[in-house]
Parts: sequence; structure tokens; C-alpha cells
Amino acid sequence: MGRWEPNPRGRLAKAAIELFTTQGFDQTTGAQIAARAGMHERSFFRLFPDKREVFFHALETAQREAVAAIADAPEGTAPIDAAAAALEQRCAIIQQHPGAALIRHGLIEANVELRERDLSKHAELATGMAEALRERGTPEPTARLAADTAMAVFRIAFDRWIGDPEHQDLPTLFRDGLSELASILAHRRGPSG
Repeated sequence: MGRWEPNPRGRLAKAAIELFTTQGFDQTTGAQIAARAGMHERSFFRLFPDKREVFFHALETAQREAVAAIADAPEGTAPIDAAAAALEQRCAIIQQHPGAALIRHGLIEANVELRERDLSKHAELATGMAEALRERGTPEPTARLAADTAMAVFRIAFDRWIGDPEHQDLPTLFRDGLSELASILAHRRGPSG
């Protein structure tokens, strides 16, 4: 192995996706990922507990960015708007890399274990966003409701985007989903209704 190179976690994540794509998730080992990244196997397991976690490395970054976006939202921003702004930022990043998103989606859809972990990781993202909202002074359960709602709209927008061969603008699909939700809530009947 050569001299030390920066960003070992990112290099391992990139190598993992390449190997998962060419030989499949189940057939890829931590040792193979480390070798592809030019690292020792023990370095892989020092940085990631297993190959599922290296696959979801990007969601760690997404959570940090979402929490930062919520913290940086202007004072007085409604909780749902702060959560939505954080996820719209994520939509823009995904939109810039459609090939990578398609590959990741295909791998997740092909593997039950990855689908389960994907749901878990998105739930963790929503929990982190709710905590960031609480730190801004949003009371519980409003913080959780805003974060979970924004996450649900994000997932639906992503499903629409991934199913569209032309790949419309993902941030626009997300905003449209929020508008659809607002319309649904505006037309709901009251308890006597």
C-alpha cells in the first residue's frame, strides 16, 4: 500500500459502490473494498463496522448538512420550512449526480438488507433534523412532526424522480410535494365535517 491519502472514508465508500455495482453487494467483502481503495482490511474495519455502513456513508454527510441548514435558517423560520430547506439542499446534490443516485437506488432495490438499512438511515436523518429543530426552540412533538413530514415528502419526490427517465428537477418535485401536502391539509374537513 502506498503513502497515506486523504479522505479514507470517502475512498472506501467510492470503492465499495464500484465493487457492489460490478460484482454485487453479497459477493463483495470488506477486504476487497479496502484493496480497491488502496488500504489494508483492518483500516476498513477501523472506519466502518461493516459493508452496509460504508454503503450509507453519504447519508452521514447528508445528516450533518441537514442539521447545519436547520441551525442556519433565519430566525422565525417555521419548523416545516427549516426542515424542507435542509432536504431541498439534499435534493439539489442528488440532482447534480443522477448516475450515482440511479446506481445506489438499483443496489438498494436489489437487496433486502440494504432496503431495511436505507429506511433506518432515513429515520435517523429525520431524528437528527427533529433534534436540530428542538435546539432552535421548536417544541416536541412539532419538531418531530415537521422533520418526519419533510422526510416523507422527500422520499415521495425521490421515488417520482427515480421513476422518471427524463429525471425532472428533484428540488422542484420536492417543492411540488410540499405544495400538494399543503393543498391536502387546506381541504381537510374538521371533526364535524
